[in-house]
Amino acid sequence: MPDQKTPPVLWTPSEAFRSNSRLQHYMEYLREKRGLNFLEYHALWLWSVERTADFWESIWEYFEVINHAEGYERVIQGERMPFHQWFKGSRINYAEHLFRYAEDARTAIVFQSERMEEPIEISWAEVKSQVAILQQHFRELGLKPGDRVAAFLPNIPEATMAFLAASSMGLVWSSCSPDFGTNSVLDRFRQIEPRVLFAVDGYTYNGKPYDKREEVARLKREMPSIEQVILIPFLRAEANFNEIPDSILWNEMYRSDAPPLSFEAVPFEHPIWVLYSSGTTGLPKAITHSHGGVLLEHLKYLAFHNDVHPGERFFWYSTTGWMMWNFVQAAFLVGATIVLYEGSPAYPNLNALWAFAERAKINHFGTSAPFIVACMKKGLSPKGQFDFSQLRSISSTGAPLPPEGFDWIYQEVKEDVWLCSMSGGTDVCTAFVGGCPLLPLYEGEIQCRALGAAVEAWDEEGKELIDEVGEMVITRPMPSMPVYFWNDPDKKRYLASYFEKYPGVWRHGDWIKITNRGSLIIYGRSDATLNRHGVRIGTAEIYRAVDKVPGIEDSLIVNLERPDGSHYMPLFVKLEQGVELNEELKQRIARQLRSDYSPRHVPDEIIAVPDIPYTISGKKLEAPVKKILLGMEQSKALSRDSLRNPEALDFFIKFAKQH
Repeated sequence: MPDQKTPPVLWTPSEAFRSNSRLQHYMEYLREKRGLNFLEYHALWLWSVERTADFWESIWEYFEVINHAEGYERVIQGERMPFHQWFKGSRINYAEHLFRYAEDARTAIVFQSERMEEPIEISWAEVKSQVAILQQHFRELGLKPGDRVAAFLPNIPEATMAFLAASSMGLVWSSCSPDFGTNSVLDRFRQIEPRVLFAVDGYTYNGKPYDKREEVARLKREMPSIEQVILIPFLRAEANFNEIPDSILWNEMYRSDAPPLSFEAVPFEHPIWVLYSSGTTGLPKAITHSHGGVLLEHLKYLAFHNDVHPGERFFWYSTTGWMMWNFVQAAFLVGATIVLYEGSPAYPNLNALWAFAERAKINHFGTSAPFIVACMKKGLSPKGQFDFSQLRSISSTGAPLPPEGFDWIYQEVKEDVWLCSMSGGTDVCTAFVGGCPLLPLYEGEIQCRALGAAVEAWDEEGKELIDEVGEMVITRPMPSMPVYFWNDPDKKRYLASYFEKYPGVWRHGDWIKITNRGSLIIYGRSDATLNRHGVRIGTAEIYRAVDKVPGIEDSLIVNLERPDGSHYMPLFVKLEQGVELNEELKQRIARQLRSDYSPRHVPDEIIAVPDIPYTISGKKLEAPVKKILLGMEQSKALSRDSLRNPEALDFFIKFAKQH
């Protein structure tokens, strides 16, 4: 593992930044209202995880949660995760809180697609009108709280409006991006049996059109629960949907007599949406969250860890098939305008999103670590081309961001921007660890454990580790942990997913190191660990080193344990165009790994591949590739339909047969 020296500080909040932060305001509130005086962040965090009920009750009170019941019985009931109950007896609605700042003249949504030259702005008046129309339409269809509404939509304003209408009525939302394979969509939506499906005729990506009308017709045909398909022409203004029965066009729902908005108060634990695991091995887990759980969590995280203020513009590059889409909608809770982009982040070139940040006047810019690394490796320097005077923060997630990615942001984007590297998951629809407006930012490190997230690093025996790499666990409950998996009444799949290794303690599946300063480093998925001769190596370490080598576009590493006890650790590399994997390049890779880490990090073989396989949500397929190389049939190792680029698997299947 890396050495213990303290990395350089890249950013420190100014006194004005600290004092104007919403987290500082919350600490002053705790002092005035509860007599709690915290002098620094770690003391506040410690209280938040040791006094779980007190902390989450303070969040409820600080944000003045709208409760339509006479109070609640108690903050939390139950002895062991995941069988806790939160705020029993309360009746709330997540969407009602999204509309708190909905002043008609204010901009609610800024939107641009790769086919548009300039973004458009949509007012709250327009959003409220459309959501009211949708509510009335849902009532006429006879939808009631608990019924499911599914969406096969790109990241367009209509998706946001449909979600707002569904959640406002206590309906359960679920969405997939139209770049999902049809079988992958069916694997997800069939589990929840939606009554209504929103869909588009198609979309564009990298300038190429993709017609999805046949896929939509198949979804309707193979899901008998769907009573109506609401169609949105997006690829073509006059799309022909004749092949799809029981369908209606979005604009055909228009009515001038729709009553004003209303909100259905539901129990705290009432399901709000169903998100899905990657589904690379078996049926995707249908992860179900609650109105109350995500309300409290999103209020806390957006306000305190992203420091989003009313009137600011919040953006995250995402599709409707990734939890970050849901997280973006949550920015309404804190009074922000949400910013949506539909299309490729690299069309017509990698500067597309940086140009969009200028045009859309984005204050908080969210992206993935692979995007930042790609910009870095292409030698981009956006700061010299675009006006980022409005940009306060850049957030990164999806994979560990290497130290060089941190440096690139400060050298080539904006020298005084707040970089918020964060990590969480679909499992909780938030981050366990992330940014803090009160703390310095160290190169290559995540600033802090989030309030209320009792994150620890454990060894195999369940002993807490500091300044050592261990299994990431969460030892106290959080409201946004799933209420259940759909169709998992006895919680067998739920318990097996998180609580099998350490009963009563959430095992997240990441290797993590918590420094003595309270900052963190994530080393990749623990289920893809390179356990080489008894030494555990995080895959992120390999990628950090290999990313520094010119000519390498991407890479994937696995370690295979042979029956005789020996190990074989191949490194697969995708080369930049025109680059050849010769002996000199192999030696450069080996020297980089040996220099940055240790001789054990040097692979047994380096192999060029046409492409690296990824899930639709952007995760490298380390574990499934390992299974294939160990001889498992591809159909048992993973579902090709869950992949962004399934053809990338062909090399590994052929390689396994030859070796």
